Amino acid sequence: MARSKEFDEDAVLLKAMRLFWEQGYEKTSMSDLVEHMGVHKRSLYDTFGDKRSLYLKALQRYGKMMEERRSRYDHLSATAALRLLLERAIKPSDEDAPKGCLLVNTAVELALVDDSCRDWVNQRITSTEQLIQGWITAGQQSGELDPALDAQKLSYYFNNTFVGLRVLAKATDDKEKLQSIIEMTMSVLTSKR
Repeated sequence: MARSKEFDEDAVLLKAMRLFWEQGYEKTSMSDLVEHMGVHKRSLYDTFGDKRSLYLKALQRYGKMMEERRSRYDHLSATAALRLLLERAIKPSDEDAPKGCLLVNTAVELALVDDSCRDWVNQRITSTEQLIQGWITAGQQSGELDPALDAQKLSYYFNNTFVGLRVLAKATDDKEKLQSIIEMTMSVLTSKR
């Protein structure tokens, strides 16, 4: 008879996700994962598979976490939602979260060598661009934003700034510099052509 699991699968997956986020895929060993997750090696393999399978599940969990956080923007105007997105890039709402972004880390470390990771990164980028484009379009429809703005191109621009800010936030503590990038980015919504 099979033994029942003695751990919360989602809780230990979150621990793995955070360790991968902090250390990266290559630097994280199975021993590190066993120790950090607090599960036996056999249980880890039985539940999540090998290291790569666990990493892919951690990416899916990260994506789910990001989707859950999107509800924070539902009540905001387009401009407020865009500003909050950029501000959260430099000061996440979860102060305990590792610096940077698991998506960016995955893109840099694995997207060129692992098709599944590249596909996941591209799906997440597209999803964020669509979210931003939706905010911009809604802002145009409400009269908040100029209807002449190209919502799709702006979604690429804002997402690129968002990703760039996540990288810089990992490398610098210069909040004034990061805030000035946000202000410059937001200014494209009101600049005259």
